[in-house]
Order: sequence, then C-alpha cells, then structure tokens
Amino acid sequence: MDNIEFRTPLNFKEYKKYNAFRWKILRKPIGKSINSLKDDFEDSSYHLIALKNNIIIACGRLHFNNYKEAQIRYMAVEKNFQGKGIGRHVLNLLEARAIKKNAVKIILNSRDHVLNFYKKSGYKIVSKFDGSDTGIPHTTMEKKI
Repeated sequence: MDNIEFRTPLNFKEYKKYNAFRWKILRKPIGKSINSLKDDFEDSSYHLIALKNNIIIACGRLHFNNYKEAQIRYMAVEKNFQGKGIGRHVLNLLEARAIKKNAVKIILNSRDHVLNFYKKSGYKIVSKFDGSDTGIPHTTMEKKI
C-alpha cells in the first residue's frame, strides 16, 4: 500500500469527488442516480477516502444508528486496486473510529458477493436484508467490538 493516503475529504470539492467515486463504483452500474447515495445520516457521517497520486481509489462511510451501534456503508474499491488490502484497511480505520466513539457493535448490509470479505474481518451474518434499493441481494452482518 505504498503511497496511499487514507483520510477524510478535506473540502467541498474533494467531498464532491468522493461522492462521484462512490456513485461510479456502487450506483452508476445499476442505473441509480448520484442522489441515491444520500440518506439522513450523510451530514453526520464519518467519510473516509483512500488516495493514490491524489486520485480516490477507495472509500467507506461510518455513521451511528444510536450511541452504541455504528453502521458502515458505501465501501468501494476501484477495480484495479481490489485484492491488495486497501478495502481491509479502510474497514479497519472505520472500525477504529467506531471504537473511539464508544460503539459496542457495528452493523452493515453487505452485497452477497462480498460476504467473505466481511466474514474474514469477524463479521457474522444476522439475516437477509430486504431494504436495498439496488435490486442486488444483501445480507445484514454485525461485529461486536
């Protein structure tokens, strides 16, 4: 992971690039608008990006459902950078943030084709998730921290 920087977006311009990145990876391929990324937690969330040569190559978001339960959403890694530990590092940093903020549990709704990624990091399957607007099968997972 040489020369990869992990941090929050520094300004509005970079935040817009982050939004465009996560839309390009997660929503554009299934015909969803960029506005489909927004939810009630967007403004209060912790947004994390990974950059290589000032280009966003990965991201993730953490918000709190209540003072004990954190939720991870919008994990994405550029295809050419998958399998190199970058997504795992983003996940670890989001988990560290949740721990720092006193969460006792993290939940997420994983796309079914990446369940093993989360299982390898200690997440357990809770149930099928039927609330996705993507049409892609998801499973709710949790990790006690």
